[in-house]
Amino acid sequence: MRQHASYWAFVVHRLSGIALAAFLPLHFWTLGNALSGSLAWTEAPLVKLGEWLIVVALAAHLGGGLRVLALEFLPWRDWQKSLAAGAAALALGVGLALALAL
Repeated sequence: MRQHASYWAFVVHRLSGIALAAFLPLHFWTLGNALSGSLAWTEAPLVKLGEWLIVVALAAHLGGGLRVLALEFLPWRDWQKSLAAGAAALALGVGLALALAL
C-alpha cells in the first residue's frame, strides 16, 4: 500500500497542508509589521529558501487537492496515477519558476 503512488500523493498533500498552516501565522504577522520596516531579514538566503519551499508546498497542496476532487467526482481510471505525477511535476515547476525569479 505504501508503495502506491496514491499513498504518496496523500502524504504530500497532508504534509504540505501542515506546512502551510504553520507558515501562514508567521506570514500574516510579518505583513502586519511591514510598515514598521522589519522586512530586512527577508533578504537572508535561508528565508529565500523558506519562501521557495512554501511556494512548492502550496503548489503541491493545490495539486493534491485537485487530485482529491478528481477522485471524489470522476470515475476511477488507471490514468489517475499520471495525475499524481503531473501534480508533483507542476509543484516542482512552480518552485523552479520562483527560484529563477528570485
